[in-house]
Amino acid sequence: MSKFDEMITVVPRTILFSDEKNQFNGFLDKNSPQGQEIFDTLQQYEVKRRGDMEEDPSYKQLVSYCLLENEHDELLIYERLSGGGESRLHGQSSIGVGGHMNEVPGADSINEVLRTNAQRELEEEVGLSQQKSQNLTYTGFINDDTNEVGEVHLGVVFKIKVNSKDVEAKETDTLKIKWVDQNKIDNYDEFETWSSLILQAL
Repeated sequence: MSKFDEMITVVPRTILFSDEKNQFNGFLDKNSPQGQEIFDTLQQYEVKRRGDMEEDPSYKQLVSYCLLENEHDELLIYERLSGGGESRLHGQSSIGVGGHMNEVPGADSINEVLRTNAQRELEEEVGLSQQKSQNLTYTGFINDDTNEVGEVHLGVVFKIKVNSKDVEAKETDTLKIKWVDQNKIDNYDEFETWSSLILQAL
C-alpha cells in the first residue's frame, strides 16, 4: 500500500483551534488552559486518506513526536537520510521519534489512541518494546503554520526516559541516531522546525 493510501487520524482545524482562538506557533504545554482546550477537541478526530490530507490545510493530521532521554540525561537526535518518506525533511536532524496516527479499534479514549500510536512508532523506528515504553509521558503540542509541511500537521509531544542500550535505529537507510547533551546544542539551524522550536522552549 502506498503511504498516501494510509488511513490516518485528523481533526478539522476549525474544531481543533476553536475558530483560530487557540491557534499558536511553537511548543504549547499540556497544562496551559489553551493546551487543555486543544486536547479536549482531539476526541472529535476523523479518519481520512493521507494523500487527500497532505495538501488540505482545513484538517490537521495528528503526529506523535517522542523525545527520548537516556540514563545520562542525553537527548536522542537522529538525522533523516534520503531513504526516508518525507522528502521535504531529508538531511535535517530531529529530536522527535514518531509518525502519523491510525485509528485504534476498540480504544476506550483518545489517550489510548495517542499512546498506542506513539508506542508503535517507538518500536518501529528505534526498537523500544511496548514493555519498555510504559513510562511515556504526554507533555504538550507542537505547531508551525509558517510552512506547508507544518500547516497540515499537529505534533502531539511525549517524553520518555530510556536506557540507551534499549534503543537502536531500525530503519538504517532512513535514520542515523546519536545521543547528545542538550545543554551543548547551541545551533538550531540543522534541525527541522518542530525540533528547533521545542529545543528553544526547553
